[in-house]
Amino acid sequence: MPERLQKILAQAGYGSRRACEEFIKAGRVRVNGELASLGQKADLARDKITLDGKPLPKAETLTYIALYKPRNVLSVVEGPDTRPTVRELIPMEGHLYPVGRLDFDSEGLILMTNDGDLTNKLTHPRYGHQKEYRVLLARRPDEEQLSTWRRGVVLDDGHKTAPADVRFESTSGKGAWVRVIMGEGRKRQIRETGKLLGLPVVRIIRVRIGSLRLGALKPRQWRHLTSDEVQALKAGK
Repeated sequence: MPERLQKILAQAGYGSRRACEEFIKAGRVRVNGELASLGQKADLARDKITLDGKPLPKAETLTYIALYKPRNVLSVVEGPDTRPTVRELIPMEGHLYPVGRLDFDSEGLILMTNDGDLTNKLTHPRYGHQKEYRVLLARRPDEEQLSTWRRGVVLDDGHKTAPADVRFESTSGKGAWVRVIMGEGRKRQIRETGKLLGLPVVRIIRVRIGSLRLGALKPRQWRHLTSDEVQALKAGK
């Protein structure tokens, strides 16, 4: 059955549909030798589809892995330099890529998969999947700072952050742990927000993506998701 090329590429394990759309726009995809166009449909059983000149393999078995990304590891498959990547932490063959990202100096839960449809659901802003973080601040916040954080702040680039659930958890020396739950995740958003509020961020640990929790995993540890966990994520829970 003919399907859109970005869906075929995503199902073959090349990333989210949005990422695969960029491959098509960049002229890296051909169908039966002809340059592909965005919105074009094809049938993998009948048509020869190539990416960078290489034929698409048969669809892989869908894999879902929860990984505790340590600090100082890139949330990419192939890095631009010699720094370690999350893909290197999972000694398995086949395509696997991270769903969303964690900053290089942040840590915690990363979902690794080759399911392009699920990746699209978890990363597209319209679905609003929550992400939960434990954040260590260098200073103890007062109620006014927490209230401002909850309402949203205007970042240096002019973007106003969406309202977030921010709760004080405990003191830690001169600082404090807070829990942050939000539906968006712009690059370095938590650190930039803390900086604007006069609350330097020392450490960020992501503990939840949607219904999936970090649980007892330690840095560099990983595990396969259960079927119930996969279904809950697909159902948007």
